[in-house]
Parts: sequence; structure tokens; C-alpha cells
Amino acid sequence: MIEKKFSKGEALKFGWNMIKNNLIFFIGLFVIDGLVYKLLEFISSSTKENMPILSIITDVVSIIIQLFIQMGLIKIALRIYDNKKCELADVFSDLLSCLPLFFKYLSASIVYILIVLSGIVLLIVPGIIWSIKFSFFSYFIVDKGLGPIEALKQSSVITNGVMRDLFLFWLLVSVINCVGLLAFFVGLFVTIPITMIAIGYVYRKLLYQTETASVVSVGITP
Repeated sequence: MIEKKFSKGEALKFGWNMIKNNLIFFIGLFVIDGLVYKLLEFISSSTKENMPILSIITDVVSIIIQLFIQMGLIKIALRIYDNKKCELADVFSDLLSCLPLFFKYLSASIVYILIVLSGIVLLIVPGIIWSIKFSFFSYFIVDKGLGPIEALKQSSVITNGVMRDLFLFWLLVSVINCVGLLAFFVGLFVTIPITMIAIGYVYRKLLYQTETASVVSVGITP
């Protein structure tokens, strides 16, 4: 049996190196994202009293756009891991490719939230465990096109055996982004891309090790 493992330091170092090579791309990406978010926020707040229906529609559109952006960021992280060139034009093509996956992503996100919340109700610890166990569901949807339940199952498979390391990794990612948040939000322009790419790195590593272990297991079966 092949032992699954990954280096938290190597994942973050990889993210940092990739950011240095694509800094202008990520600055442009987050500026555009911020402008779109602020525009929708302005429309929602300015129409809340006089046109409440328009305000609600704007809020819904904002949520949908943010979900698409999350999917697009996963695509970008995996594109960078695969050493493919990234340009702003690629973002729009990635977003378009995510259109058929939207309802899978939305459904899986809802199921994931319900699982974690139910775990938190059960004395918090199960919620933490399940949040880690199923944390890569979104990657399986975007990367492999899997359905919600199968994506959650596959996340459970690749995280099996590395839960402690993943807990420490997610904790480290949270701390890094909190530091970015404290730096007048400007730090998030650096910390979010670094951690995003680092997460993609860990996903690819665990997926490869799981698939390799499966092949080896089949090969030695009498």
C-alpha cells in the first residue's frame, strides 16, 4: 500500500513561486472581481428601498457570479499546476466551461454546508472532521465533471489517511489569509492566490497518490 503524504511547505512555496511568475495576471483578475462585486453591491443597496425586487435579483446574481468565480479560480489553480500559460482571456473561457457544471457545484456546496453544520451540532469535532474530509468536492466537480455525491465521495477517498496533515494545512491557510486581511485587505491580493494554488497542489498530489495506489492494488490482486 502506498502511503499518501504531502508537504505543506512545498505546497505554499509552489504557490508563492507561481504568483511571482503570474503577479500581473492575478492583480488584474482580483481588480476585475472586486469591481464587479462592488458594482452589484452598489445596485443592491441603492435599490433596496425603492425597488426591493431589483435589489433581491441583484443579490441573487451576485451569489451566482461569485460561485462561478470560485469555479474559475479552481480552474486557474489547476491550469497553473499543469504549467499552462494564464491570461485574462483564459478566465472567460474557463468561466464558460464551468456553465454546465454550475448546478452540480451549487448542489454539492449546499450538501457540503449541511454536512458540516450537522457535524457542528454534534459537538463541533465531527463538523471539523467532515469539513476536511469533503473539502475537495469542488475540485472533483470542476476538474473531473463529477456529480455532487460522487465528488463528495471521491474527496473522502483522497483525504483518507492524511486528515491530520490536512487539518494543519487548512489551519495554516486560514492564518495566512487572516494576515493578508489584517494588512488593510491589500495582502489578500497575494495571500489568496498563493493559498489557492497551494490547495490545487495538494489536490493534485493526493489524487495522483490515490490513483497510483489503486493501480498498484489492482496489479497485485491474485
